Amino acid sequence: MLIRSGIRLIKYWFSITDEEQEARFLARIHDPMKQWKLSTMDVESRRRWEDYTKAKEAMLQRTHIPESPWWIVQAVDKKKARLNCISHFLKQLPYGEVPHTPVSLRSASATRTTTASRCRTR
Repeated sequence: MLIRSGIRLIKYWFSITDEEQEARFLARIHDPMKQWKLSTMDVESRRRWEDYTKAKEAMLQRTHIPESPWWIVQAVDKKKARLNCISHFLKQLPYGEVPHTPVSLRSASATRTTTASRCRTR
């Protein structure tokens, strides 16, 4: 329905391994600066990792359509994942060069001369 109405729907799933998820949770547990990220729901999700994985796979299978596929981003390395996602996202959008008037800066010496002459005339 969204696509038929002209909306471009681009879907990403950031995927990490069970081992990486556990390492991140342990870091949150032991680092006071990261503990705010840990909720009771997060703790429960660790216990239900297998159930959530099955539900995720079913959701991806049912909602992956040619007009709006899911793009799986390997996200163990957060920085690379984000940069790859941004790059991919931008490639999905048609865009062209935006015309603009060129900007030029006067040289620093011309600016100092102009400023100095204005100061003398006051």
